[in-house]
Amino acid sequence: MPLKALALGLSVTLLLAGCASKTTQPEQYSGFLSDYSQLQPAQSASGAPVLRWVSPDFKAQNYRSVLVEKPVFYPAPTPSEQVSQKTLDEIASYLQQAMQLELAGQYRVVQQADQDTLVLRSAISAVNLSAEGLKVYEVIPIALVAAATSTAIGTRDLNTNIYVELEAIDGRTSKPMTRVVRKGHGLQLENDSTQLSLKDIKPALDAWAKDARNFKP
Repeated sequence: MPLKALALGLSVTLLLAGCASKTTQPEQYSGFLSDYSQLQPAQSASGAPVLRWVSPDFKAQNYRSVLVEKPVFYPAPTPSEQVSQKTLDEIASYLQQAMQLELAGQYRVVQQADQDTLVLRSAISAVNLSAEGLKVYEVIPIALVAAATSTAIGTRDLNTNIYVELEAIDGRTSKPMTRVVRKGHGLQLENDSTQLSLKDIKPALDAWAKDARNFKP
């Protein structure tokens, strides 16, 4: 690769790295959660940066069962040629099943809340693809951002980023016990015409499910 092209590529990568935050920014909150004011920087069980609030009343030992509601997209996205309704449905179903599977080792997975049930409700930000110039385009709430252009072959790679907002609610009192806002990284798409599929997002969904199992306040 020519030195000039290499230098340009490095410059673009550094620029985008500065623009991309490791956690969701306030202007990217979707409105799914009723309160964002108490969120504080924290780490997930796997060490990923998150924004989190935990109620002082939360005691994990009080819960013997868990109800994992099917994740929703909030606000509802508009399917496109690159992000189909089928893919959106697959992403939501997969995340629900992955969380149920991970949590089954610690709780009874139930379909209806009881006195000892922790109810998990979550929202995934609308999935959107946008690539123009060398800018990172942020859709509010953002789901996918453009990555650096490969100056060697003249094609653009897309890094898949997906955002989630999760709330755990006491099944008896309906009071929120914890809220978490975080982002995850999927696989890299070859270019801006590549159709998004479930497999591109699976790494982030699997990481979220494992962190839910290992969560400790």
